[in-house]
Amino acid sequence: MSAAIKVSGVGKRYELRKEGSRSYTTLTDSLSGIFRSRSAKEEFWALRDLDFEIQQGERVGIIGRNGAGKSTLLKVLSRIVKPTTGRVELRGRIASLLEVGTGFHPELSGRENIFLNGSILGMTKAEIKSKFDEIVAFSEVEKFLDTPVKRYSSGMYVRLAFAVAAHLEPEILIVDEVLAVGDQEFQRKCLGKMKDVAGSGRTVILVSHNMAAVQHLCERAIYLRNGQLVESGSAESVIATYLRAAQGPAAANLAVRTDRNGNGKVKFISLALRDPNGNELSALTCGQEGRIELQLRNESRSAINGLMLSVGIDDNLGNRIALLSNEVTGQIANNVTGENVTANIILPRVPMKQGTYGLTLFASSNGEVCDWIQDAVMMNVDAGDFYSSGKLPPDGQGYMCIDHRFDIK
Repeated sequence: MSAAIKVSGVGKRYELRKEGSRSYTTLTDSLSGIFRSRSAKEEFWALRDLDFEIQQGERVGIIGRNGAGKSTLLKVLSRIVKPTTGRVELRGRIASLLEVGTGFHPELSGRENIFLNGSILGMTKAEIKSKFDEIVAFSEVEKFLDTPVKRYSSGMYVRLAFAVAAHLEPEILIVDEVLAVGDQEFQRKCLGKMKDVAGSGRTVILVSHNMAAVQHLCERAIYLRNGQLVESGSAESVIATYLRAAQGPAAANLAVRTDRNGNGKVKFISLALRDPNGNELSALTCGQEGRIELQLRNESRSAINGLMLSVGIDDNLGNRIALLSNEVTGQIANNVTGENVTANIILPRVPMKQGTYGLTLFASSNGEVCDWIQDAVMMNVDAGDFYSSGKLPPDGQGYMCIDHRFDIK
């Protein structure tokens, strides 16, 4: 089997200019900037010394935390970004789906963009026509086919973009986390299509935070951390290494995390697990009361209104199993003042079975995203007698204990 992709010593460096504290720029500043020394710039290596091969027909997942360099690597492989060091050898036509609307012209209709993308891939008009009906049926946008794509929702954009990329017979298909925009049914369709593409001898590369999707689709995985390759091998083995590395302490210092999104007006600075008396725990216990304590900093220094906080709970493969939110409980906070904010999430009877769970934290104010940390901390839950019967559902029969009883007559 020949290599479809060969990466040799690849690195990507960016230069970050350090700005002064002033929010305006004078003419003098602009002129002096021309002669400013290189010491005013800071180097950042998004990728460093990557070496690996992907064989023709392989299904490979690329995993790692936010900021690990996954998306940069895909842009290098797609020839959108040129590497600073090293080289990439590609054998075959590439179709990439990296961002919503990648390769689409917003003023053109869906129909026109299908033909445009096919032409970019080097296909003839006859070849595109032969796939046209399949693309439209898969994307489910037939009703809006002659509408400019700038009027599409993000979900419609992704459905059409994926359908085009997957059906126009590229030798290499590259898909980023952008599929998360679609609904679950469409995501299942996409995974099935990617499996079909790989089954036909073509190569598929998938970036995802969903370890279940990676394990289901991919034979191999590549684990990146801080732009460097940590491990490359079977998907099961590499995912296990990644999950072990992600299991930090129950009490987490979040102030130092840089892999976060949002406007920064409110930021998570720590998370701790506590018992009803406020004592710190290393793990919660199934069936007992437990608390998740969130400490936030009000960076705006003004009153916060419409403060919505949520904690997503994922299994060890990244599947969302529950969401804790003050929106669904009707407790969105207003007029929150002071620099430091404490939020306690009280679980009267912890419903999760014994295991390790990933927590994703989200904060918004009046609908604007303030802070969002994917995989903020791994939380351990110990076994407990939830039903006061000495029994729990067996392994493989779900993650949650639901309070219930039987009335049999």
